[in-house]
Amino acid sequence: MQAAAERFASADPNARLAAAALRTLFGEAYARDFNVALWEGTFVPASRQARFTLRINAPGALRSAFTPPVDLNAGRTFAAGLLDVDGDIEAAVDELYDLVKRPPRLMLLKLALLLRRMPRAKLPELREARLHGKRHSLSRDRAAIGFHYDQPGEFYAAFLDRDLVYSCAYFDDGVTGLDEAQRAKIDHALRKLRLAPGERLLDIGCGWGALVIRAAKEFGAQALGVTLSERQAREANRRIAQAGLQDRARVELLDYRELPRDAVFDKIVSIGMFEHVGRDKLPEYFETAYRLLKPGSLFLNHGISLGERNARSWKSSGFMGRLIFPDGELESVSDSLQFAERAGFEVRDVENLREHYARTLRLWVKNLETNRAQAVAAAGQQSFRAWRLYLAGSSQGFRTGRIGVYQALLAKPDSGAVNLPATRRDLYSAGISHAS
Repeated sequence: MQAAAERFASADPNARLAAAALRTLFGEAYARDFNVALWEGTFVPASRQARFTLRINAPGALRSAFTPPVDLNAGRTFAAGLLDVDGDIEAAVDELYDLVKRPPRLMLLKLALLLRRMPRAKLPELREARLHGKRHSLSRDRAAIGFHYDQPGEFYAAFLDRDLVYSCAYFDDGVTGLDEAQRAKIDHALRKLRLAPGERLLDIGCGWGALVIRAAKEFGAQALGVTLSERQAREANRRIAQAGLQDRARVELLDYRELPRDAVFDKIVSIGMFEHVGRDKLPEYFETAYRLLKPGSLFLNHGISLGERNARSWKSSGFMGRLIFPDGELESVSDSLQFAERAGFEVRDVENLREHYARTLRLWVKNLETNRAQAVAAAGQQSFRAWRLYLAGSSQGFRTGRIGVYQALLAKPDSGAVNLPATRRDLYSAGISHAS
C-alpha cells in the first residue's frame, strides 16, 4: 500500500532511491503519521492523520545526513536546508529519535547500500564552533559563550519573552503567557532565596539582566550580574539604565572565577548557567559560590540535568557541540548535589521543573516559527533552521524525561544556623504580583 502511494513526479532515479531509503529507515512507520515531499515534486501522503511533512530538498540530502558522524551531519544537512520539516517539528524529532536508539544491523546495511548509490551533496559553509585551548579554561569558556549568546539581540527577541529570559519559565496557577511565566520564574527563585531589601545579590550567568533588574526594582536588593557575553552585558546595562536602576543594579563582563576573593554576598543565584561549567570544574564552581556567600545564607542553583537512568554525565558533541552549544555538559542531579555538599553546602530544597521547560520550549518554537522573517533577517536562514531543530529536540527531551531541570536551594550553615523559616509556606503566600 505504501509503494502504491508513491506516484513519482519525474523519472529521476534519485527520487526512487530516496523513497527506498526512507522506507528502509522508517519501516512500518514510513508515511504513516507524516507526509513525504521530494525535491522533484513527488508527494507521498500519510496513511493516517499527518503530523508533519518531511521534505527532502536535494538528491544528495539523505546521503549527506547519514554519512558518519550522523550526530553531526544530520544536523548540518538540516541547517543547510537540504532536509526540512513542515508542521510539528517536535513530532518529527520523536520519529527520528525512535529510529536511532537501537537500529537493526540489517537495516543499517541496506540503508548504507542505498545511500552509496546517491549523489554527494555539497553543503554551504555553516556557522560552526571550532574552539581551541583547554576545555573550560577562562579563554575557551569565553569563546564558547560568545558563540552561543552573541548573535544579534533581534534573533533572541524573535522567540523569547519581552525581558529576554533564556531559561525555563514557571507556569504558576493561572499563568499561561510566556512573559508572565518568565516573570513568575524569577519571582519564584527570588522568593526561595527570601531576598530582602538592601541585600547584596550575585547572579552568576545573568543573561540579559532580567533577574538583576527584577531583584533591584521589586525586591529592593543591591544586585550584581556577571556574564561572559559582550552583547548580553551591553544590553543588560542598557535596560538597567532605562529603568533608572544604576544605583542598585549592574552587570559586568566577568567570569565568576574572576570575582574578588574578598567579595561577600547575602544571596547568590544562578539560573541556566550550570550547563556551561563542566564536570571537572564543579568543585571550583561550588567552592567559589560557598566562599562568596555570607555564612547562614542561601544559594539557588538552577540547571539542566540528565534524566536517563544510569547516565552520570554528558558532553555536547556532534550537532549540539558544533552548531549550537559548544562545551556544554550535563550531570545527574545526585552527582551535582554531591559536589555542592563536598564544598560545604547543605541541601535544603530541590524542585524539578521538567514539564515547565517542555512547555517553555514549545512556546519558543512557536514564536520562532511565527517570527521567522525577523529571526532570518537578524541571524540568517542557517541559524533559524538550526535553532528550530535544537529547541524542538530539547522540548522532546524534557517531555520524555531524557533531560530534566531542577532548582536546588543550598545553604551555607553558620555554626549550624541557616536563615530560613521553619516551613515553605511563605513561598506560596508572598504578595509579589507576576504581572507587575
